[in-house]
Amino acid sequence: MRTYEHDVAGDIVRINIPETDTDLREFMGWMRVAAHRGPVALDTETTGLDIYSRTYGLRTVQFGDAHTAWVIHWERGGRFKEAVLYALRIGQRFLIHNAPFDWLVLDQHAEYALELLAPKTTDTKLKAALVDPRQAMEGGIGTGLKPLSAFYVDPGAPDTQGDLTAVFRSLGLTKATGWAGIDLNHPTYNLYAGLDVIYTARLDPCLTRELARLGVRDALVQYEHEIARMGAIMQRAGLVLDTDYVHTLSAALREEEAKFSVIAARYGVESVNSGAQVAAALAAMGETLTERTDSGNIKVDKAVLLALADLDREWNRIGARTPNPLAEAVLRAKRAGKWCTTYADTFLETVDENGRIHPFVNTLMARTGRMSITRPALQTLPSSDYMIRRAMLADEGHVMVSTDFQAIEMRVLAALADVKKMKAGFVSGGTDFDIHMYTAQLIKGPNATAKHRKIFKGAGFGKVYGGGVTTVARQTGAPEHEIRTAFAEYDRVFPEIKRASTRWQREARGTGMVTVSATGRRLPLDRHRMYAVVNYQCQSAARDVLGQAMLNMEKAGLLASMRLPIHDEILASVPKAEAADYAREFERCMSMDLFGVPITAGAEIGGRSWGSLYGADY
Repeated sequence: MRTYEHDVAGDIVRINIPETDTDLREFMGWMRVAAHRGPVALDTETTGLDIYSRTYGLRTVQFGDAHTAWVIHWERGGRFKEAVLYALRIGQRFLIHNAPFDWLVLDQHAEYALELLAPKTTDTKLKAALVDPRQAMEGGIGTGLKPLSAFYVDPGAPDTQGDLTAVFRSLGLTKATGWAGIDLNHPTYNLYAGLDVIYTARLDPCLTRELARLGVRDALVQYEHEIARMGAIMQRAGLVLDTDYVHTLSAALREEEAKFSVIAARYGVESVNSGAQVAAALAAMGETLTERTDSGNIKVDKAVLLALADLDREWNRIGARTPNPLAEAVLRAKRAGKWCTTYADTFLETVDENGRIHPFVNTLMARTGRMSITRPALQTLPSSDYMIRRAMLADEGHVMVSTDFQAIEMRVLAALADVKKMKAGFVSGGTDFDIHMYTAQLIKGPNATAKHRKIFKGAGFGKVYGGGVTTVARQTGAPEHEIRTAFAEYDRVFPEIKRASTRWQREARGTGMVTVSATGRRLPLDRHRMYAVVNYQCQSAARDVLGQAMLNMEKAGLLASMRLPIHDEILASVPKAEAADYAREFERCMSMDLFGVPITAGAEIGGRSWGSLYGADY
């Protein structure tokens, strides 16, 4: 037995690395006692992040409590694997920091099903996010084990990953290759593997006390664990990848990037990623650029360039001005390059031996609790695009079904702020009710036009997302004075929104700049952006409406068909012959009442590819 000692908050803790059968028997004896004494912290060390890639490997599995850790070398096989599986089976409660990752690692590489492990797990990262979801750069502690341990457990808690990165460099390895390349017996590797479970064991009771102090309900904590488990199951299922299409797509995107880079070069922009070059060239073309970045440079980000190119957020032509050819060339060159790297290349890097990809489903990502999909970030695709989505397929003999909430942002706003006229419209309007035309007609009369609808739609989303006059004008193509008038008229017709915003801001000032959502989620506000309280309340409630719908779906037996939660949409792979029945059931699960406002959903049945729901022919 190799043993390391380390000081944690004034206590000497022990990290044990079994080497013989006798050592393993001692570990199993410890586990039998620890399993009955209380929760056991659990962690894994692996070769990287892409759990389903062909070369991925599980290296160690760690178990521990507040004083003792055991690092079991799974990679050595035989009795070491048996000891790990024994501990997993007899453990009654486990503490894991970022549980979905370890659930999936052990499910895939130790064949210990996440359905068995998840019900026995408390995720300390999830609990930390419910205390404060902000990262350090936003003014929070962060949700990583190191900053949390340094804050709650021991100010001297080592930066395990940072120190290991330094070790990797000393061994001639990189951060990417180090996890797989470092020797299994390296002292630093084993020491820090053990410390992670000791810190997790000590962190959990601190977070439990903090949640109780803040009044966060146990039901919310349990709910988030259920949603995390469902997200992990969707990630495990993954999507079939059309690899032939992806190779073709990659070549086409590189060609498009080169084509529009050549156009940009004609205007003096040698690199489309150089903001200074783009700003100078646009100024030389007569464009007036007034916005600046925090560092004082002229801002030429995507929002600015879209407006100059006369394109909205979905890359549709607005018709407000003559498109600037340089702005459009820069946008298209950068998008093609990004899509090739972020999507096509990542698909091919991470596809498993069965031809499936497994995007990370992060069920508690944003400050408001909104879910996200990473590696690749599929939620950032424009809603009008089918090019990337075409690469992802339903199972053989299946088709894609997408079920999306209808006008969820405005319905949630009406419900939370108790907007009388808006609620009345949703209640009486039926399934085809158009809240934005309804608003235009309330303000402009029965002869309101499509232009009026567009302006008041922009004003409505400005209320929800916190967009100002300039932002909404840019997005809609309408002059700022028209948007300013639309905002004023919106406040006149729906005065409850402004009153709710004022009330939420007042309450937040009395609770340490934190607004509490309808489900009891704590949402810290930034003092200089108090107006974002409406966005935080609506976005958080919409996320929890989706979470409730997901629970309804599992209860209805639909979880095995679910593939991704994207914004306010659930993507599913269902048998082609039964697609209509599945679609109706998904709609039923996503329909509910929120404070007197009907929440409704519509399902669309596509072909085999996700892209078929956006115009692709397959």
